[in-house]
Amino acid sequence: MTRQAASAPRRLDFATELTRWEYAAAPETTKVEIAPRYGHFIGGEFVGPIGGGGHFASVNPATEQPLCEVAQGSEADVDAAVRAARDALPAWAGLPGKERAKYIYRIARRIQERARELAVLETIDGGKPIRESRDVDIPLAAAHFFYHAGWADKLGFAFAGHEPKPVGVCGQIIPWNFPLLMAAWKLAPALACGNTCVLKPAETTPLTALRLAEICAEVGLPPGVVNVVTGDGRTGAAVVNHPGVDKIAFTGSTEVGKKIAAAVAGTGKRLTLELGGKSPNIIFEDASIDQAVEGIVEGIYFNQGHVCCAGSRLFVQESVLDEVVEKLRIRMASLRVGDPLDKNTDIGAINSMQQLATIRRYVEAGVAEGARLHEVNGHPLPDRGYWCRPSFFTGVQPSHVVAREEIFGPVLAVMSFRTPEEAITRANNTPYGLAAGVWTDKGSKIFEIARRLKAGVVWLNTYNKFDPASPFGGFKESGFGREGGLQGLRSYVQL
Repeated sequence: MTRQAASAPRRLDFATELTRWEYAAAPETTKVEIAPRYGHFIGGEFVGPIGGGGHFASVNPATEQPLCEVAQGSEADVDAAVRAARDALPAWAGLPGKERAKYIYRIARRIQERARELAVLETIDGGKPIRESRDVDIPLAAAHFFYHAGWADKLGFAFAGHEPKPVGVCGQIIPWNFPLLMAAWKLAPALACGNTCVLKPAETTPLTALRLAEICAEVGLPPGVVNVVTGDGRTGAAVVNHPGVDKIAFTGSTEVGKKIAAAVAGTGKRLTLELGGKSPNIIFEDASIDQAVEGIVEGIYFNQGHVCCAGSRLFVQESVLDEVVEKLRIRMASLRVGDPLDKNTDIGAINSMQQLATIRRYVEAGVAEGARLHEVNGHPLPDRGYWCRPSFFTGVQPSHVVAREEIFGPVLAVMSFRTPEEAITRANNTPYGLAAGVWTDKGSKIFEIARRLKAGVVWLNTYNKFDPASPFGGFKESGFGREGGLQGLRSYVQL
């Protein structure tokens, strides 16, 4: 008996085992040069701010140390950028499509060549793990320029029976969660269609947009075709309100999107908005549970919840709720929070102190309303920087604030359902309609559920997968218009 007992397999507590072993640090070694101070990129060159804008610090959220100073754009700076774009418009729009394609293709190739540099810059400026910057953001940014280079001389086929013309000068305002990728989403289709652009990156993550401006100069893009004006919300408002801008493209919060829509109404300017979301993930009892849990983790934790389409509401069929919660708890225990430049890190730093305070406020509200908070990741957080431990709530009711409002952080609200009809009703019970995920092994069910979900993008047995050829955008308070694919070209042409 003693010999048998000694040879019997030991039952492992996986939550304990996964947290017992630590990888040695593997920091990214690529060195990136950052100038002490940056101006705006206007008319093909970097210029200092005019109109008394001055400069402000861009901070590394993982260390709270300033990286450099960036120009604060004023109305005068925006006016100079719009005039440069207007002056460049006739020549750029008059180029044959195949010639515009050459420039766009060169930008894509240069992004590839400088990929490691851009990935490190994205990570230290925004706080996201180097694995995500290196493997997702930068390759996808290059892919968008490659894809739209292919469309530049085929617009007549894209809109058969029409002679598409450019809209004109496009004002483009992007958020801090995917700085370079969002810039590519905005710039690539606009340039392919013959427009010129004034890009305003988020004030907390301007560095890759400025490095992209360098790339535009390197490849010989005609001066004024792409202009980059940095600054806070005041700079964005100046872009929106400038009478020389023909189209506004905005990605950001629903609150700001509503203000932009009101400002543009009646002006004749075109407008596309890609706004917030409270996207549902639905796991049915016949799903591959391990695959679904990994997809949930990828959709909400690996990107720190900092995507507007993050699957922040999880609906689980009641019969498998306990299993899913336990596997989610075990998987979360293995996540590593820490230095974003460490290749072993799963969850990096929150972008800013303000965003961290917002996340904490929502977590406190969820606890106060009676939901149960699970913070199973026991790894110590760094002493400096903006850090948030990944967590999820159970016992969440539809009326709870964590089930209704966009948190934009690594916080998941878990709820249950009994029937497919209930899952659809509860998933659609939101003012947003950006994305959704469905997990089931039944093909007929998956298409029926997807058809009835009110979301612009529905992922089936996967999540957060993007392709330049696939249009992206939302319904309701998640905005209107599409980016990517043939549909994304429509808002940048006149027919």
